[in-house]
Amino acid sequence: MGETDNIGTIKIANEVVAIIASLAASEIEGVASMSGGVGSGIAEMLGHKKGVKVETGDDECVVDLSVIVDYGISIPDVAENIQMNVKNAIESMTGLNAVEINIHVQGVHFSNGEEIEVEEQDDDGVR
Repeated sequence: MGETDNIGTIKIANEVVAIIASLAASEIEGVASMSGGVGSGIAEMLGHKKGVKVETGDDECVVDLSVIVDYGISIPDVAENIQMNVKNAIESMTGLNAVEINIHVQGVHFSNGEEIEVEEQDDDGVR
């Protein structure tokens, strides 16, 4: 993707990939919203998309998405649908190979408008 050919190079900014990933995740039924977690306000001021972290290489990318899901849905089904939709959107729009789409469920949204979000945890599930 970032390689030189006869007329120049193409480099897609991480923020562009983050916007694509965020929109693709938001299209999935059962996703209430993206979750920024702790420090999301600062990240947004710096131009980062809420609830999305992207790392790109020359021709591949890794995406971490933090989401809040609707109460009563199958979380594994929603997460898998997010992964497939985000992967397809990124690969078709950018040409990058999406090697990992990691989903972090950070909260639950209830039909009465109440939302419960947990603090971000370590990889072992400990706060």
